Amino acid sequence: MTEYITFGILCFTTFFTIINPIGVMPVFMTMTKELDKKDRNLTAKKAILTSFITLVVFAFSGQILFNFFGISVNSFRVVGGVIFFLMGMDMLQARLGTVKVKPEEIKTYVSDISITPLAIPMITGPGAITNVIVLMEDAEAIELKLVLLGAILLVFAITLSILLSATKIIKILGTTGNNVLMRLMGLIIMVIAVEFFLSGFKPILKDILAG
Repeated sequence: MTEYITFGILCFTTFFTIINPIGVMPVFMTMTKELDKKDRNLTAKKAILTSFITLVVFAFSGQILFNFFGISVNSFRVVGGVIFFLMGMDMLQARLGTVKVKPEEIKTYVSDISITPLAIPMITGPGAITNVIVLMEDAEAIELKLVLLGAILLVFAITLSILLSATKIIKILGTTGNNVLMRLMGLIIMVIAVEFFLSGFKPILKDILAG
């Protein structure tokens, strides 16, 4: 029993830190600013569901898929870094907050942003995917695998509750507060993007130079 509790705490803390729902919330807020409460909540639910399914798929077949397609986690980090950087640049210039979504395009917009960039790579990024593959390999017993899935589910439940509360936070902050927060988070995301890019590019460069 102690082994299961220890492993469960490890899984929960690592995924909560990597996914960082508090950090995801400002991005979600700015990207869904022009949506009403119903569509904003639908976006959150779709993003969480997509993220959960993605992690489960990689948990059971991640290593196989990476080996089959010749994809490295470092390459995934580089691509994630580029996506983050472009998104952060838009946020820094307050572009995301000024996007107007036509009524007939709301359904498509919700589906698009709930998958990319919210679900992938914001919520389920290279770190989360790498983490789930490593932990799944460590979880040799079926019980430990269930503990891992339970921890992931708990983290996503907390993340969803935080995103669903974004509507109230948007009202409290107002337009000026949202723009200030968006620019601040845009700057932070660009810094994270550079770290993502370099952490993936350095190993690739070393391999190229070594070869």
